[in-house]
Amino acid sequence: MNTKIGVDLLKLKIWSMWPWVPASAGTNVERVHRTISRSSPRKRGPRAAQIDSRMLNRTLTRALALLFVALLAPPVIAQNAPTRQELSVYAGLHEAAAKGDAAEIERLIKDGEKPNLQDAKSRTPLHVAAFMKQHAAARALLRLGANPNALEIERYDIVTIAAVANDIEMLKLALEGGASAKNITSRYDGTALIAASHLGHAEAVQILIAAKAPLNHVNNLGLTALLEAIVLGNGGANHTATVRALVEANADVNLADRQGNTPLQLARRRGYVEMARILENAGAR
Repeated sequence: MNTKIGVDLLKLKIWSMWPWVPASAGTNVERVHRTISRSSPRKRGPRAAQIDSRMLNRTLTRALALLFVALLAPPVIAQNAPTRQELSVYAGLHEAAAKGDAAEIERLIKDGEKPNLQDAKSRTPLHVAAFMKQHAAARALLRLGANPNALEIERYDIVTIAAVANDIEMLKLALEGGASAKNITSRYDGTALIAASHLGHAEAVQILIAAKAPLNHVNNLGLTALLEAIVLGNGGANHTATVRALVEANADVNLADRQGNTPLQLARRRGYVEMARILENAGAR
């Protein structure tokens, strides 16, 4: 089960819940240190010290609340692969897909089993094959009538599942089998391109761009693929390559987030020098 996207987006949502934290404020620890440094009674007198002490207490309380929510709140599960228990009770096409048994898939469909039958979480056998990285099973299902654009209960299609897993072979065969890179997926109203960009899966990003994925789609967090690569990436080689691929494909380099922060401003703020250079060369402001 891949929870990376859900955990990162949970952090982003928690951060956005607190209007008292400006985007340029740095970490809560840094803010506390700055507050302490401003509250010296020898410099500002007892009244100023008393006021600043209250400010410090409020800051510490809020920081602790933020930490509590981040650490103890249940993680947002981005995708729900079949659990061990679910796999143990699968039968028919779902079982054959999980095991990668293409011959059994062909036999079952020939005998009348429906290729788009859903389990309790709306997963078709094709979803199961994608989650389990069973490429032969996926090919057989696509060839025999499985819907390549079906969504499971969390609204993921096989393209987004493959993009998140960085399963390039599955991604390619899904697109070749009729899956669309334009589907709006997940509870975040995102796309496979946004998911791949978030994780820095640069090769998957390039494949999705070639498949005409919407470059400037904005999810319900107010983020595009380019913004997620910067805000939720780590500034390393993979995320930088992702930013370069998006910029070279003519993604809008000035499309800002909900707070009005542009990609260039966000890259500079995080010290992502190479990302900033790529954006500047593309005319970003």
